[in-house]
Amino acid sequence: MRAGVRAWTRPESRAPRLARVIAVVALAGFASVYLVAGAPAAVAVFALQLVHVLPALRRLRGPALLVAQAIAGLWGVLGDGASVGMLGFLAGSLLLSPMPYPPLAPAVAVAVTAIAWLRYGEPPATADAAITMVLIALVIYGLTRLAERVEQLHAARLALAAAAVTEERLRIAAELGDGLGRGLAGIGAGGRIALAEPDRTAEVIGEVLGTARRALADARAAAAEYRAMSLSPELATARAMLSSAGVAARVRARHDEPLGPAGALLAAVLRATVTEVVRRATATSCAVETESEPDGTVRLLIVHDGTRTAEDESLGDLPRRVAEAGGTLTTGLSPEGRHTVTVTLPGPGPAAPPAREDPRSSALAFALLAAVLVGFSVKALLQLPAPLLPPAAACLALIVFMQLRSVSGRHMRSLALMAVLTYVPILFFGGVWLGVAGFLAGPVLLAFPQAVAWPLAGLVTGSVAVVAVVLGTPPGTAVNLTVSTVVTGLVMYGLLRLAQLAKELQEVQQELARSAVVEERLRAARDLHDLLGHSMAAILLKCELARRLPQERARAEIEDVLAMVERAEIDMRSVSGERHEMSLTAEAESARSVLAAAGIEVRVELGHDPVPAEAETVLSAVLREAVTNVLRHSAARRCLITTVSEDGETRLRVSNDGVRGGEGRRGSAGIGNLTTRLAVLDGSLAVARAGDRFELEARVPAAVPA
Repeated sequence: MRAGVRAWTRPESRAPRLARVIAVVALAGFASVYLVAGAPAAVAVFALQLVHVLPALRRLRGPALLVAQAIAGLWGVLGDGASVGMLGFLAGSLLLSPMPYPPLAPAVAVAVTAIAWLRYGEPPATADAAITMVLIALVIYGLTRLAERVEQLHAARLALAAAAVTEERLRIAAELGDGLGRGLAGIGAGGRIALAEPDRTAEVIGEVLGTARRALADARAAAAEYRAMSLSPELATARAMLSSAGVAARVRARHDEPLGPAGALLAAVLRATVTEVVRRATATSCAVETESEPDGTVRLLIVHDGTRTAEDESLGDLPRRVAEAGGTLTTGLSPEGRHTVTVTLPGPGPAAPPAREDPRSSALAFALLAAVLVGFSVKALLQLPAPLLPPAAACLALIVFMQLRSVSGRHMRSLALMAVLTYVPILFFGGVWLGVAGFLAGPVLLAFPQAVAWPLAGLVTGSVAVVAVVLGTPPGTAVNLTVSTVVTGLVMYGLLRLAQLAKELQEVQQELARSAVVEERLRAARDLHDLLGHSMAAILLKCELARRLPQERARAEIEDVLAMVERAEIDMRSVSGERHEMSLTAEAESARSVLAAAGIEVRVELGHDPVPAEAETVLSAVLREAVTNVLRHSAARRCLITTVSEDGETRLRVSNDGVRGGEGRRGSAGIGNLTTRLAVLDGSLAVARAGDRFELEARVPAAVPA
């Protein structure tokens, strides 16, 4: 997955439409052969065939359609005098229909052979007509089925991603249940014992404290593990920290995710470097870039114009850790004199294997391509005299072999040899060999970019017309050969391009599933950090307070702990995907209780209007994180929490004193998490520091976007 926001309106998302266009164009090519030959019924035959290709018309499929196709086909063959091959449209439709209709297709072939014998009275002409009908039927069946397969794969891509997310949620729930779940259960059991046996309060709370510390460590470790799959949260944190410090930030992410263990190290280097840039307060601009190399290596580059000192050790032991992971970390100056930090690390292991070709699509395309090549080759041989059959058969066999051998890729040497085998034998076999040019037009369409491929295919087609005129071929025959070249090329292109589309869609499915899993893990990491992390820290604080208080006062704190455990269990279910709405009023009261327990004077002023549940949940998470930061990153004596609704938005402000000067917040993921949560609602987050005071303000629109 390429990091950053991706819109799934890529060319692959238009694959079903492209597949239908390819099928329709190829079918139109077949119909044009009969239209050029003077059979107006070909228009009706083509129009009826579209019912099988276009989704909007598929409801019309059924016995009535087959009858209409039979009438149109017989009208063309018997009324307009068209070749009996036109009945291949009917045979193809029978193959596409549900039972009991497919077995009727061979009956059509027998009827076609009989009509051709009565019309021509010669075995070669009869065989040519029958082969043409069979080829048309098979190609119609193949093109339609491949187009349907592309539609199926496209429709299933979101379901596959949803299934991957569901599986990941179950795995996260199992992991959290094994660690955090048992820890919370132990804390709850200990609290109830302390309430039931007051004489053992100190002993039991001591044990509960150990359990709470382990549970908090588990929550933070799990959050770090989930975050390691992606650099996106750390990049968001870096941008927010730099912007709040007045540093012009430019962040460009071009790496592939998930990252695995490399993600944690890259995040640590980014965090340490940006923290140092902000702490020194001498930089005016900072650029952060990431990139994945073809061999899977991930590179992080940080460039800033701040000052450094010779004794700068802001990276600590990170160079050693990067080296142990098989990477490199270098610092220096750019040609412009800017300070640089460059980290290169191996990727998450071997790259995910490319999607296997869809077996149904590739097998169908290969079988039909072989049938088309062999069929057209036999048609060409039927028009040659016996003495020329052996060399002609050898040339055609070589062409067929090369075509089938290079199904998965085209090479210039193969194309050059096919071009030689297309044109040189004309000197020996005459105009009959001109039909082979279609074998060259198809590979040309697949081998080059469209801007080059179509003009080249046009040159191949034009060359057939020119050579036919030079050889003195009758005009009608020359036109037929030229149109046949176009049709053969389109058929070959259509069969292989549709198979390629199916494979590309499989790759999109896998990439979308990987992306969905990464996003789910990042969501779990945010919830672990913002919700459970706060709950566990609050429980730990309350337990510490209960252990120090007399029994009669400790009882109230223990009851608070039990209530917090219940809330933490709800939060844990939320982390594993269960929807959970939070109340801003309740969260403010909880914040008041927790801060007061830490000896901080708290003032809460809630003056906001009712807000949508989603916005209230996000603002509640912001408040939790803000309170956690007050406890962890300051020696606050006073804290003010206010909300207000004005100018079409709701604002939450949390301000406190006691900010510790010069202390970086290494390891903090909160700012990035909150920025991500608010951005989903078109909200924003701002932080400001003045002396020893710190203020955080979150804004969300009064009307949450759909």
